[in-house]
Amino acid sequence: MAMWQGAMDNKGFRQGSFSSFQSSTSDEDLMDIPGTAMDFSMRDDVPPLDREIEENKSYNDAGIVSANRMMDFLEEPVPGVGTYDDFNTIDWVREKSRDRDRHREITNKSKESTWALIHSVSDAFSGWLLMLLIGLLSGSLAGLIDISAHWMTDLKEGICTGGFWFNREHCCWNSTHVTFEEKDKCPEWNSWSQLIISTDEGAFAYIVNYFMYVLWALLFAFLAVSLVKVFAPYACGSGIPEIKTILSGFIIRGYLGKWTLIIKTITLVLAVSSGLSLGKEGPLVHVACCCGNILCHCFNKYRKNEAKRREVSYYFPLKTLWRSFFAALVAAFTLRSINPFGNSRLVLFYVEFHTPWHLFELVPFILLGIFGGLWGALFIRTNIAWCRKRKTTQLGKYPVIEVLTVTAITAILAFPNEYTRMSTSELISELFNDCGLLDSSKLCDYENRFNTSKGGELPDRPAGLGVYSALWQLALTLILKIVITVFTFGMKIPSGLFIPSMAVGAIAGRLLGVGMEQLAYYHHDWAIFNSWCSQGADCITPGLYAMVGAAACLGGVTRMTVSLVVIMFELTGGLEYIVPLMAAAMTSKWVADALGREGIYDAHIRLNGYPFLEAKEEFAHKTLAMDVMKPRRNDPLLTALTQDSMTVEDVETIINETTYSGFPVVVSRESQRLVGFVLRRDLIISIENARKKQDGIVSTSIIYFTEHSPPMPPYTPPTLKLRNILDLSPFTVTDLTPMEIVVDIFRKLGLRQCLVTHNGRLLGIITKKDVLKHIAQMANQDPDSILFN
Repeated sequence: MAMWQGAMDNKGFRQGSFSSFQSSTSDEDLMDIPGTAMDFSMRDDVPPLDREIEENKSYNDAGIVSANRMMDFLEEPVPGVGTYDDFNTIDWVREKSRDRDRHREITNKSKESTWALIHSVSDAFSGWLLMLLIGLLSGSLAGLIDISAHWMTDLKEGICTGGFWFNREHCCWNSTHVTFEEKDKCPEWNSWSQLIISTDEGAFAYIVNYFMYVLWALLFAFLAVSLVKVFAPYACGSGIPEIKTILSGFIIRGYLGKWTLIIKTITLVLAVSSGLSLGKEGPLVHVACCCGNILCHCFNKYRKNEAKRREVSYYFPLKTLWRSFFAALVAAFTLRSINPFGNSRLVLFYVEFHTPWHLFELVPFILLGIFGGLWGALFIRTNIAWCRKRKTTQLGKYPVIEVLTVTAITAILAFPNEYTRMSTSELISELFNDCGLLDSSKLCDYENRFNTSKGGELPDRPAGLGVYSALWQLALTLILKIVITVFTFGMKIPSGLFIPSMAVGAIAGRLLGVGMEQLAYYHHDWAIFNSWCSQGADCITPGLYAMVGAAACLGGVTRMTVSLVVIMFELTGGLEYIVPLMAAAMTSKWVADALGREGIYDAHIRLNGYPFLEAKEEFAHKTLAMDVMKPRRNDPLLTALTQDSMTVEDVETIINETTYSGFPVVVSRESQRLVGFVLRRDLIISIENARKKQDGIVSTSIIYFTEHSPPMPPYTPPTLKLRNILDLSPFTVTDLTPMEIVVDIFRKLGLRQCLVTHNGRLLGIITKKDVLKHIAQMANQDPDSILFN
């Protein structure tokens, strides 16, 4: 490859400056030097890795030592060097090494002066201070979102004349006119028909309320999608697939920025209030991560190190566990102080069941697990198919129209049914409820409900007309939720999946629970009931079935098991029902895994082509590193730089003609003995900075990565030393290393690439993208779906 052309007066890159290279940079494979072939033989006359120069002196005709013209570049840090381009994977090994060096330097300096000791102590304490701030900010935002969403949800149906900022519950809290049968109605709360036509009775009043409900829903949805589209496109969706990918080391600039945080917080309230079949729990994870990322920039050790901001994924030290616990404690304390649920509790769906479950009930619990697994697998397939259609057709170009269409359909179908008209969180709370004497819900409308000798508890009784009416409405609600959630999740608004999934399972569970309750009442003499359920006893708790069904469906969609059971404890406080929850969660996962191995978030990661390497999947194929590396056997050699024989122009030409994210550095083209690895971004920034700030650096200046300058003839331009940007310890494997080991290395060390050698000679490179493509190919999936490295 001919690259040596005189260009003494060339002060800049021939095809644009750093910005142009930055925009074209990708993480494609490093390969392709035309006209050469791979040679697996080993030469005995390989030059040493670092040529020793006789006192590094070369005299010109005037007797002047030319060594004084050698530019020792990067003795001072250059802004931008060591950073990463957008949509690239960080180098975990390099980042952790840099953090150790930083910590070692601070520790050594702490012995020199009192000020250095104070700096060392503050550096050690900064992690705990950061956790305190994250907990305070996250808890405050969570409380603000809960309160705002509750108020705006009620705003669709009416307004409080005693204070428009009160939701319906708070408006009627201190009212003296609230009745037992209509505890949510009071003179202070007026529906829109009362405000507009001064009556709440009749068909016209119903139409007015219907119209205002749909109008408010469309307004909230329009504001949400417009704000996302204009100000923060990254604020859409749940954010969990991207958060998982970012925590694994991927760079998505702006995804955790301040604009994303502001817009996501506002639009999350709007989206939930619109009545769409979505939740806020998933997006709250994104909000909390934004808080953490923004606050990290207040502390040097986190701002300047990408790995320190991600100590929760591939690398999870014990200190991070304690700090996470501390942050959660602070957030919980903040949330408790705000009291957004109005019940002085931290859980969203507090339950208090009075009847213990019986061993026989594991059978219906397992049936709920099967239902959850079947629904989870069906939802994932249909939702991914719809999202793929959105990405590949004209539908994706009109997000506002899509959101308004789905919102209109949801609102029109939801208003006539009281269980779809209420917020999904209220619906789940109603389904989890264990009926008592003071409950006025139709689900608690049993015959002879006040004829009881069991105090405040309600024994098993025949279902009344209210219960049967509620069951029909719940069946219709179940159908609507199953269908509409497929089209809602993935739209260009904040949308979580926890609450809709729990709602589907809770409805199915409540239906089954009421059925079991009536079966036990009318057939208590059956063998399956007579040993533990006597006539008139409180045997079956339908609310427990709703809770188990919610866990089953959430597990079927997300494929969580242990964490799912913990989440259900957090949401309900029902610690004594661990066995039913575990049985349903495991059954749900087994059934769903039999129909498809991926959870919804992993499926969306693959749909978007993110380079996420799942740590739980086993790689059992018998392939070798040489089967995956680029280039393959008989292909042109890898594009590499030599350690001390290439000019600035040669390097710029390679940068211009390739899009690789980095380049191996070898002793010479003949030996191909590996010296190190240099990132494309660091090369571009360093050369551009040298041209601007160092005299004499021209296109024919020699770039060297050795400790000492190579011998130069007289009257040559100054050389450029770039050893400080060279990674002298790149991770390498041999060409015969099994891919099973290579995959484990990438997973556990978080590598972005590793170099492949044969008897010490460079043969090729394996990037994270290559590993993911190989795994997809072995699983009979489309390897081209992996878009980034």
